[in-house]
Amino acid sequence: MTNTIIWTIAILTLLGVLLALVLFWVARKFRVEEDPRIDEVEKVMPGANCGGCGFAGCRAFAEAAVKAPNLDNNFCPVGGNDTMAKVAAILGYEVSAKAPQVAVVRCNGSCANRPRVNDYDGAPSCKVKAALYSGDTLCPYGCLGCGDCVAACKFGALSLDPESGLPVVDESKCTACGSCVKSCPKGIIELRNAGTTPKNTRRVYVSCMNKDKGGVARKACKAACIGCGKCVKVCKFGAITVENNLSYIDYTKCKACGQCYFECPTGAIHVAGFTPKKVEPKPAAAPAPAAAAPAAKPVAAAAPEPKAMSNNQNKEVGNA
Repeated sequence: MTNTIIWTIAILTLLGVLLALVLFWVARKFRVEEDPRIDEVEKVMPGANCGGCGFAGCRAFAEAAVKAPNLDNNFCPVGGNDTMAKVAAILGYEVSAKAPQVAVVRCNGSCANRPRVNDYDGAPSCKVKAALYSGDTLCPYGCLGCGDCVAACKFGALSLDPESGLPVVDESKCTACGSCVKSCPKGIIELRNAGTTPKNTRRVYVSCMNKDKGGVARKACKAACIGCGKCVKVCKFGAITVENNLSYIDYTKCKACGQCYFECPTGAIHVAGFTPKKVEPKPAAAPAPAAAAPAAKPVAAAAPEPKAMSNNQNKEVGNA
């Protein structure tokens, strides 16, 4: 009995040693060499793992950055230009600074502007609500108000305003990671440049997504864009277009003059970071007085015609 136990232990020990050697050989044979720069890049990343860069997390971003020939298509919105400068220094790349961005809620359908026509009694989720019907109001394009974007934000930059029922962005906390953009089933949240230049926060945008015709849109929401095109006519920079009855302001062309803000009849255009001043049109110039006609030049007196000589005078000339 004792010999059986000893042999059993010996055989199991031998099998364990053999399996360990096999595993060691397999690990050595098929191991993948990892670039040590991946760890260095990961250390300078913010560690938010938010996915705003388009990758699963900071580790995945570091691997992609090391393998990429340049950093043109890789950017960490949370760390911003400072983090990207550190990554470029590690990898020996050059990187150009990008303008900071911020999330913008493109819906002005507050409770006052967009009255409810029914009540939703289901799971408090915008995705679930959007899958069931168009919403509690007549506008099928507006905010559903369940706060999916608030739950998706990992930085506490979004909150629901109890008075308006709309999400509010805290720009001091927003990192432009894009999580709120992905979470909104209506697509009313957009990432836009934080200002017209990196040094200011002036921006102008259309706070509406309604693509219905003017009368239908206005009936659903008092502050809806009606696609009248007045903003297009007043814009001197060609930054505004109207497509599918909805105006859109291209922030790469907009100079934030604010004249479209005054021209919008429904208040669908919003400004942030400044108080616009209306430019009054210059009065038409008075017509110039007609030039006085030049004075007529005096006509020279005609030379007197020679008088005919009398007979006596002719005789005197002949005798001379």
